[in-house]
Amino acid sequence: MKLIGSLTSPYVRKARIVLAEKKIEYEFVLDNPWNADTGVPGLNPLGKVPVLVLDDDSTLFDSRVIVEYLDGVSPNNRLLPATGRERIRIKRWEALADGVLDAAVAAFLETRRPEQEQSIAAIGRQREKIDRSLEMMSEEMGEQPWCSGNAFSLADVAVGAALGYLDFRLADTDWRGQHANLARLFDELMARPSFAETIPQG
Repeated sequence: MKLIGSLTSPYVRKARIVLAEKKIEYEFVLDNPWNADTGVPGLNPLGKVPVLVLDDDSTLFDSRVIVEYLDGVSPNNRLLPATGRERIRIKRWEALADGVLDAAVAAFLETRRPEQEQSIAAIGRQREKIDRSLEMMSEEMGEQPWCSGNAFSLADVAVGAALGYLDFRLADTDWRGQHANLARLFDELMARPSFAETIPQG
């Protein structure tokens, strides 16, 4: 398999973390979809990364689709229950964490526009989404060791990728000071090689 993506994308990082946790061998092909010579649109018509190219040259895109596929490829280190309410609970965590990423990416991209064209109101709306989502994460996690109970799961992968991206692109977000349990979780996650070796760069 080949994973197509960049070193800055938090969605690519999420897929890389799952590949590492599942101990699946793959080739990581760097391609930034913002570059003029990118080949990403030829693999994903949406022009986004990550893209997973399978052994038969078919492609999967959207990080949620990719990580769910990867979890089913190998039985070791399962990150999602096979069925039932607990599976949906973990997918809900993933949706919430990906929503934080969507808002953070939108806020960051707005700051990259010429200053006179930036919308302070738009940035504020995205930051409000982030704040509300982090509050919900913190409340629902409580004193549990992991996001969804006593076992590491895809919920922790997704939340860890989201928190890491806030550090990378919106470093003024004081999520550690406001949510001590999320800070503890993130420190625990960064002790895992899958997280430590995939820190965003660029």
